[in-house]
Parts: sequence; structure tokens; C-alpha cells
Amino acid sequence: MNPVSWLILIIVLLIIEIITLGLTTIWFAGGALAGFVLCILGAGWQIQAVAFLAVSFLLLVFTRPWAVKYLNSKTVKTNVDSLAGKTAMVTETIDNEKQTGCILIGGQPWTARSADDHEVIPVDTVVVVEKIVGVKALVRIKKEEK
Repeated sequence: MNPVSWLILIIVLLIIEIITLGLTTIWFAGGALAGFVLCILGAGWQIQAVAFLAVSFLLLVFTRPWAVKYLNSKTVKTNVDSLAGKTAMVTETIDNEKQTGCILIGGQPWTARSADDHEVIPVDTVVVVEKIVGVKALVRIKKEEK
């Protein structure tokens, strides 16, 4: 490959990274940079290709986990993701067999089902949201309530 091809590849990979922010193509841009440097130094295309693959793989395997950990550490769960672990009040008896149940989480009503299929949870029981499945909250009775 010629140096211009490597530069185009670097630019395309960086643009894809900027658009997606997935921390994936940036590592291949690093590999393309290695290929570019070797091309400038006069190495053959086979060596350039091996360097591109090797550097990309090494960067992806060894630096991506670190980058994801530190760059995404300030991600705050929002909307539905933030409901897991929250407490709620049962406003309609939760009975999985009868397909009934409603809870109030932060002033918002949610259809609810018990995490234990055979457990009926009465009105005014405090529950903990385990997860949201579709539009239903999967809940368990809060330990202090038992």
C-alpha cells in the first residue's frame, strides 16, 4: 500500500469512531498508523499488513478494557435502567397466575409481576424492583417487609 492509502484508512476509521463512539475503530486506526509508518520507512506491503493486524489486535485486547472502564465510568443509568434496585409500593395485588399487579415507583404507575411465580403480593406491600422486562416491573418483597 502507499502512504496515501494508509492516511485515508486512518481518517475513515477516525470518522467512524467519532460517529459511533464505540471505542472499536480507534484501535484499527492505531494499526493503520503503524502500517503508514512502515510504508514511509519502505517496508513491503506484507509487513505493513501484518503490523496493521498485530497492532490493531494488541491495542484492542490490551487497552480497550482499560479505556472502557475509565471513559465510561461516569455513565449514569437513566429512565428504565435506573429503576432496578428501587423500592416501590404495591397498588394492585400482584398475582402472576391472574396476570394482575401494579406498583408505584417515584409517583409513576407500573404493571408489575412477582419474581417468584407462585408468590402473591398484597396491596400496600413494599417491594424492590429487580428488573424491567418489556413494560413490566419484576419485583420481590423487600426483606424488611417479610
